[in-house]
Amino acid sequence: MAQDTFHTDASQGHDAYTRLLSEIRQGRLGPGDRLTETELAQRLGTSRTPVREAIRLLEADGLVTHTPRVGAVIRQLDYAEITELYEMRAVLEGTAARFAARAAYPSEIDEMAAINAEMAAAKGDVERLYEANRQFHDILRNAARNRFLLSAVQAVQKTLLILGPSTMEEGGRAEAAIAEHEALIAALRAHDGDAAEAAMRAHIEAAHRARQRQLRKRGRE
Repeated sequence: MAQDTFHTDASQGHDAYTRLLSEIRQGRLGPGDRLTETELAQRLGTSRTPVREAIRLLEADGLVTHTPRVGAVIRQLDYAEITELYEMRAVLEGTAARFAARAAYPSEIDEMAAINAEMAAAKGDVERLYEANRQFHDILRNAARNRFLLSAVQAVQKTLLILGPSTMEEGGRAEAAIAEHEALIAALRAHDGDAAEAAMRAHIEAAHRARQRQLRKRGRE
């Protein structure tokens, strides 16, 4: 019976963790926001035990920190940390693109092209664009056939969730991202590792510039 209770609490804790991650990505929970067990348990419709586990997992991810006399809060990233994260993303995903140029199956490249076409048809639908873009990058990273690289990229991606809503909501960013994806797909089809890495690095650098514009705009509001 105790074991069943443990598994139930663990499952509910993971569910609460997933929901809080989604709220962080959507900007509903932002840097500096306090995480109160009682309030979150009530809002999520669960007990405090799963919420406590969810906060622990977020802390392990580096998304939550504990502030004296305040408690658990969403971590704030300074300008230098954001730049460093995007620099690491450019290095890691650029390498993933290089590896994928060598190892990707034709079916994977075709799937990336289909997702990019879906993005082109989803202009204006930020949530759909975000999801399609996530799938595009997931396929690319898996196509690199390197588990350690995949793990490193996922750690960086999770920290970037603190920044909130997708840059796809920035004017013109979706159209630019689609064109950047096309350049990457062409390099993958040609099995050109140099071109694939260069295309991915340019793509991440453009995403960084869009993020900077987004943060500046938020700072003015």
